[in-house]
Amino acid sequence: MNQPEVNVARRLAEHARRSPDQLAVVEPAPHGSRASTERQLLLGRRHPWRAITQRQLDADADRLAAGLIELGVTPGMRLVLLVRPGIDFVALVLAMLRSGATVILIDPGMGRRNLVRCLAESEPEGFVAISIVQAVRAMLRGRFPKSRIHVTVGRRWGWAGVTLDQLRLMGKRRLQAAGESHVRTTAEDPAAIIFTTGSTGPPKGTLYSHANFDHQVTEIRDQYAIEPGGVDISGFPLFALFNSAMGVTTVFPRMDFTRPADVDPAEIVAAVEDFRATQMFGSPALCRRVGEYCREKQQRLPTLQQVFSAGAPVPGRVLAMMQEAIGPEGTVHTPYGATEALPVATISAAEVLGETQAITDQGGGVCVGRKFPGIEWQVVRIVDGAIPSLAYAEPLSMGDVGELIVCGPVVTRQYATRREFNDLGKISDGPRLWHRMGDVGRLDEEGRFWFYGRLTHRVVTAGGTLFTIACEAIFNTHPRVFRTALVGVGPKGTQRPVIVVELQPGRQKDSAAKQEALLDELRQLGSQHAITREVRDFLIHPKLPVDIRHNAKIFREKLGPWAAGRISDFRLQISD
Repeated sequence: MNQPEVNVARRLAEHARRSPDQLAVVEPAPHGSRASTERQLLLGRRHPWRAITQRQLDADADRLAAGLIELGVTPGMRLVLLVRPGIDFVALVLAMLRSGATVILIDPGMGRRNLVRCLAESEPEGFVAISIVQAVRAMLRGRFPKSRIHVTVGRRWGWAGVTLDQLRLMGKRRLQAAGESHVRTTAEDPAAIIFTTGSTGPPKGTLYSHANFDHQVTEIRDQYAIEPGGVDISGFPLFALFNSAMGVTTVFPRMDFTRPADVDPAEIVAAVEDFRATQMFGSPALCRRVGEYCREKQQRLPTLQQVFSAGAPVPGRVLAMMQEAIGPEGTVHTPYGATEALPVATISAAEVLGETQAITDQGGGVCVGRKFPGIEWQVVRIVDGAIPSLAYAEPLSMGDVGELIVCGPVVTRQYATRREFNDLGKISDGPRLWHRMGDVGRLDEEGRFWFYGRLTHRVVTAGGTLFTIACEAIFNTHPRVFRTALVGVGPKGTQRPVIVVELQPGRQKDSAAKQEALLDELRQLGSQHAITREVRDFLIHPKLPVDIRHNAKIFREKLGPWAAGRISDFRLQISD
């Protein structure tokens, strides 16, 4: 029996038929750019932009897919995609999915050593990449013995393969000879390998099926009532795939996508105003920058109907600034999930600011909201090792703190690299699999999940267990504190809890006396709450290390050894 075709990249075709002239993707135009038959030049704005319509993008994706097939790409073949966010990036993602290839997506900001290791572990059979990546691949060809399909986006030098323009020409000829050319994919066929950030343990390549992507688009579209014709300012490049599948225009702002915390907020505001954007997706770090800018400049962004921020808990003050910037008619959402399972839950800024933030500030955890309709979830007793089947997972009562596990069509089934983590991360349930989120927290009487922190980050002392997010929120209420991190020094069971403090910008140069006074105030603050009463040690860090993708998740694994080397047995210390 033939299975129905499932491929999220095919959804664009319907939008292209209905609204062929709607802009599909917009990118900053390089200096000296000119219009072409496939790229419009948009002037009369703060900066020049280059754009492609839905009809043009659909045709380009088909052409590139046909070129890949002509080049020898076969269903399931693993191809690395490493190009800069923009029109070509979106066209290539769509084309590779239409060709039946498995797209390997990875954050280039993780550093060359981690990048090469992760790519080698994924055993790619080809690279579609910018010139510098192809040069490194050629020099390290021994790390990629299976790689034989090479497409250079940019100038090709001494290595083999074709350029992107040559690939388009190959595809055009194939289409002229054979008509429409794409591979028929079904729900369970592999679509992509997307790497986790590595904020807890090594980065792992998560295998996405075409069904995973297709259900993600449906869940996001229906939950947030996203309609064709909207305009999204995309601070996270992969979200452009969802935009194309929903008939939404993607605008890539001027920014370094590997460093969202360093974005120039004026560029984001300019992009919103230039295109009268209706929505925006950005990490908490990006939203903080934009919110602070809008508050300082008394800037309003009234066209924004929805703002999405994800990747780490979003501080209440950031939600308040963004809600203020977009006005009372707009909504700020904080979707919750993981690379392996997305989306899982969602909550609005209005609910956070009006109700849950007060509980968070008292150590009650961060409320991530109610689950999406396609998700099943439950909180089970914490287990450090594998849970072989659901029968071994002990469900907890409402309000009890444990690990969150989830099941549903957006939940991926396995890791394609670091396969030893499959037994640790998945729970068998007959034909179904549950994913262990690795997050601890509780469910409340309204069906909301309250996030207390990562399972591996919990600090286990002789007196009990301390959870990072719940404890840190208490100290984060201090006006001179930007953020904090709870780490444990010593072996689990007898760990010594330490709070590492990053001061608000401009406070790092406070005198030693002021810093000592602050730490004493934090100690007093902690003593007022049962969950933090045990914390006696505080250290000031110049800048807490964060993840590469969102610049928001704190790398507590790096802070543990750092804190251990600075703790005194008798008094509080300030780091040098």
